[in-house]
Amino acid sequence: MDCRGLGVVSENPYVHLLNDLSLIPISHYFFAFLAFSFAFLYHFLEFHFLQDLFNGFRGSLVSLTYNPSSPIYHGVVSKCRILHARYLATPWLSSPHFQTVFLSLFGRPPAFSYRRELFTLSDGGTVALDWLLSSDVSGGVFSTNNAIPKGDTTPIVLVIPGLTSDSDAAYIKHLAFNTAKKGWNVVVSNHRGLGGISVTSDCFYNAGWTEDLRTVVSNLHDEYPNAPLFLVGLSVGANILVKYLGEDGDKVPVAGAVAICSPWDLLIGDRFIGRRLLQKIYDKALTTGLQGYAQLHQPRFLRLANWEGIKKSRSIRDFDQHATCIVGKFETVDTYYRRCTSANYVGNVSVPLLCISALDDPVCTREAIPWEECRANMNIVLATTKHGGHLAFFEGLTAAGIWWVRATDEFLKILHSSQYMHVQKMVSFGAQSSLDSSIDQGPYVNIAEDGMVAAVGNEQAKENRTEDVLEQEKTHQRKTNEMVSGEQDDHMIKPEPCLAEIIQSSEQATRRQDSKPLDVITPVRRCLDRLSQESRWSFWLLVYVAIVTSWPLVGSALQIFFRKKLRNVFPAA
Repeated sequence: MDCRGLGVVSENPYVHLLNDLSLIPISHYFFAFLAFSFAFLYHFLEFHFLQDLFNGFRGSLVSLTYNPSSPIYHGVVSKCRILHARYLATPWLSSPHFQTVFLSLFGRPPAFSYRRELFTLSDGGTVALDWLLSSDVSGGVFSTNNAIPKGDTTPIVLVIPGLTSDSDAAYIKHLAFNTAKKGWNVVVSNHRGLGGISVTSDCFYNAGWTEDLRTVVSNLHDEYPNAPLFLVGLSVGANILVKYLGEDGDKVPVAGAVAICSPWDLLIGDRFIGRRLLQKIYDKALTTGLQGYAQLHQPRFLRLANWEGIKKSRSIRDFDQHATCIVGKFETVDTYYRRCTSANYVGNVSVPLLCISALDDPVCTREAIPWEECRANMNIVLATTKHGGHLAFFEGLTAAGIWWVRATDEFLKILHSSQYMHVQKMVSFGAQSSLDSSIDQGPYVNIAEDGMVAAVGNEQAKENRTEDVLEQEKTHQRKTNEMVSGEQDDHMIKPEPCLAEIIQSSEQATRRQDSKPLDVITPVRRCLDRLSQESRWSFWLLVYVAIVTSWPLVGSALQIFFRKKLRNVFPAA
């Protein structure tokens, strides 16, 4: 009997595997399927329902990070009951992915209509300002005939949407409606090219684009000087908000601000969003939104950017490489991310600022949160929750409300009734922050070697501003020279040569010889001090030469001295 065929079959590993699998009961397959499904939900969807169940659906405490000496915390946030309570996510939306997707697809926004104002910028660009007044929603009745009086004192909340979002986004409508319901006026500043408005100049917005916000804020302050102005930024809008506050410091005419789900560090965010499978799905979804934005304004993108690269983009980084960097003349994508990161400006924020982030945010990672910078700034309080997703934070069994909306309204209300609202200060030139040199004047414009970004059409304004600054310097110097006298002159650097000053001082001392002895040491010492200030390296070089040349004599003297001392201490046996 030829067994070669049977031998081949018996040695086939796949045959052995099939034979072994046939012996496994069907019930084991069922349990294996359940185990795999549970693992998928837990590890990939980060399903938190069981955690909430074990905690008795009590939710988790909000973690607050702040400076121990912060007046904003002790005077405002300490009175916010919502921030000191627990946040419980909607049980059937406990996963951050479920929350984020539900917000994008449904969101359950309240029904109302905005009134639109078209605002033209200095470079010819146009942004749509969508207003919702408190009178528009009072009693559930909407009216388009109301207008804000010039001297109205009703607070105004300016909202900055996220990437490719506009005033019709569900989370924007939740915030606008609830804020207007509480008696305040709301205006949403749509980004260029969004909200159904065409791009009317060659300047576009991006994650670090602050010039439009700066212009809109200045205009609102001029139009309604008696109305306190508050800012709320969301996602990329929060990054723009914090960067703007850090750039202008005390000069912003803003009473307070709130940043929701900020990406903080764009470079870290870029690495995070391309790390895992689910994050790549979000990356692709956001890229599709950017491509849709480019499609709306195709004629300008065809002329200014790499259109073929935009169409083939598979990630936000690809889009930034083929659009943002080319039109904005950023050297690389990483250069763009570094220059537009708001975490670099946290330390210079001078406005009461509440920052809210979810630790399970699937889009803006917790790794980018500048914990220590926020703790060091006494004007900032950082509130983090375990759950919430990206901009979602749904609460209640029916997911009818958003937690951060309630927290924002409470914070702004308490801040408004307190003494800690920020008041615009005209900062003198001498105390001006060095961050002014890094203000982005436009994302799609020329960038200087020092990192300063200049907006289109602002060259003349920049020259005029430079001339004003130089004139301020001259005036400040003249006043300083007039005020400083007496002993202070000893510490000021004057243009006269040292020798001439010595001769002049000697002559003055000679004329006063009858009343005071001749003093030639003071002028010489003054000359040496001035020499050390004007040429520090030369002065210390002379000191070094003096020490080296005199060391043999000094060293010999020290050696003889210590030798005698040692003989006295240790006499010969």
